[in-house]
Amino acid sequence: MIGSFDLLVLGSTAFLASLLGSVAGSGGTALLLPVLVLYFGVREAIPILTIANLSSNFGRAWFNRRDISTPVVGWFSLGSIPLALTGAMLFVLTPPMVLARILGIFLLLTVAWRRLRLRPPKFNSARWFVPIGAVFGLLNGLLEGVGSLMAPFFLAYGLVRGAYIGTDALATTLMQISKLGVFGGAHLIEINVLTAGLTLVPFMIGGAFAGKKIVDRISESVFVLIIDLTLLVAGLNFLFVK
Repeated sequence: MIGSFDLLVLGSTAFLASLLGSVAGSGGTALLLPVLVLYFGVREAIPILTIANLSSNFGRAWFNRRDISTPVVGWFSLGSIPLALTGAMLFVLTPPMVLARILGIFLLLTVAWRRLRLRPPKFNSARWFVPIGAVFGLLNGLLEGVGSLMAPFFLAYGLVRGAYIGTDALATTLMQISKLGVFGGAHLIEINVLTAGLTLVPFMIGGAFAGKKIVDRISESVFVLIIDLTLLVAGLNFLFVK
C-alpha cells in the first residue's frame, strides 16, 4: 500500500519524468527508474515502469498525433515487435542489474558519438527502420528506457520536435504493449505491480501534456541540446543505479 508521502514522491517524480520525456523525447526513464527501484526493487520496478511509460508514451503520441510519421512507425514496428517479445522473455531469465550496466555504457557511448559525429548519415527511406526497430525492440524488451539510444536515428531521418516525439512515442507504445503481454504470461504483473503502475498514470499523462506545451516554444537547436544532455544523465543513472 502506497502511503500519502510515498505517493507524493512517486507522483512528483513520475510527472517530472514524463515532462522531461515529452520535451526531449527520452530520458525520463532515467529519472523515474532509481526511485521505483528504491521503493519496489529492480524485478518489480521494470514492469511498473513499463505500465507507467505506456501511459506517458500514449499521451505523447496523442498530443503530437498530427506530426507523427506513420511510415516510420509501421516499418519500425515490423522489426521491433517480434524482438521486443524476445527481449521480454530474456528479461524474465536475466538479472536486470546486469542489463542496466550495459545500457548505461551504451548511452554514454552514444553521447560521445553524437558529439563527435553529430548524428548518423541522413537517410530518406523509412524502410531502414526495420533493422533499427529490431535492435531497439530487443533492448526495450530487456530493459525499459532505450528511447535515448533511438534518438539519433529519428533525428537523422529529419524528425524533430513534435514529429520526433510523437513518432517515437507511438512506436514505443506498440513495443511496450507486446512486452507487457510477456510479463503477464510470466506472472510478473501481480496486483501490487499493477496498482503501482496505474497509480502513476495520471501523473505521467499530466507531464506529457505539460511537455507538449513547452516543446512547441523551444528552438530546434535547444531541442537537440536537451536530447544530448538527457542522454548523458540517463547513461550515468543506469551505470550507477543500485
